[in-house]
Amino acid sequence: MNLWDDARVARGMRAQLALRRQRLDAGDAPLGWKVGFAAPAMLKRLDITGPLVGFLTRAARVQSGGSVSLAGWVKPVAEPEIAVHIGRDVSAGADHETAKAAIAGISPAIEIVDLTAPPEDPERILSANIYQRHVVLDDGGPARAGSASDGLTCRVIRRGSEFARTSDPQANTGEWIGIVRHVADVLAAFGERLRSGEIIITGSVVPPLTIEPDEDAIAFEVDPVARIAVRFSR
Repeated sequence: MNLWDDARVARGMRAQLALRRQRLDAGDAPLGWKVGFAAPAMLKRLDITGPLVGFLTRAARVQSGGSVSLAGWVKPVAEPEIAVHIGRDVSAGADHETAKAAIAGISPAIEIVDLTAPPEDPERILSANIYQRHVVLDDGGPARAGSASDGLTCRVIRRGSEFARTSDPQANTGEWIGIVRHVADVLAAFGERLRSGEIIITGSVVPPLTIEPDEDAIAFEVDPVARIAVRFSR
């Protein structure tokens, strides 16, 4: 069964995209998309056949080095991710080579989510846009051209020390090209389209980090591409 044939997913996506339209009509602008719950254990737990898809808007973007207020949040979580930059529109059913050619490049990202309730119901998760609050990005477009992950080392820095590391940023998320194809297919099923100029944040490259009450900053280094950081206030 396709993900979008699941009645829970269909109801959640319709509610989520209505929320997106409300925000765009109120003056926000599209930034791109996100995927979540791609790990096999979470697919099994939610009884879904593929990752869930959410949206990003410009109002959620935080410049690297900026600050995010966590006042009133339930359970703030940081997810160090790779942002895939889309250089041409991608239609449903795109093959591997078409999706690969659509990736203009990559850059580091940190998604900040608020885990307001346990992830148990796909409809509820999707309706609230997969807990999305902010995404931290560096300047402009991709920091590295193309879709290759060869030679990358990803490091998460918290409290001034290396906390986590991976040299395979696709191991925890699935391949970026496959994610591009999946997002294009899901969006098309609900009357949307993956467009040139958008980004997809592809999931946490290491297990997500619960932001501790005394924590004031997190950095994410993708060597030799770029380093980004975000500060927290309460």
